[in-house]
Amino acid sequence: MKHVDIYTDGACRGNPGRGGWGAILVYGEKEKELSGGEPMTTNNRMELMAAIAALEALKEPCDITLTSDSKYLTDAVNKGWLASWKKNGWVKADKKPVLNVELWERIDGLLNIHTVRFVWVHGHRGHVYNERCDVLATTFADSFSE
Repeated sequence: MKHVDIYTDGACRGNPGRGGWGAILVYGEKEKELSGGEPMTTNNRMELMAAIAALEALKEPCDITLTSDSKYLTDAVNKGWLASWKKNGWVKADKKPVLNVELWERIDGLLNIHTVRFVWVHGHRGHVYNERCDVLATTFADSFSE
């Protein structure tokens, strides 16, 4: 199975507001940058969309290390929240509904295809790929007129 390193970030101008996401896929010496966004969204949605877009870009099952500065994303998987939410009908431990269910369902499906290890990194602390993903995300967010 091929190993791919993925780096992601989401951004929002206002929350909710103009949003963007950026992702970089690294396989050997090859790098591929992806970006997108929505004119009215939230930061958390953009964090999830970055991961979804990157994972969906892969053409075959891969072994992945996905690095993100989003605790929302990394903790949901690493701490078992995603599995619990799914098991409990998309209801959190506090009995409130899970937000962004349709995005979490997409991530869950992608985790059944790929082997993914989620790694959290401090954002805006000089991590080269995290900083580049931030530029991709903010540039896309800024492409929407105010």
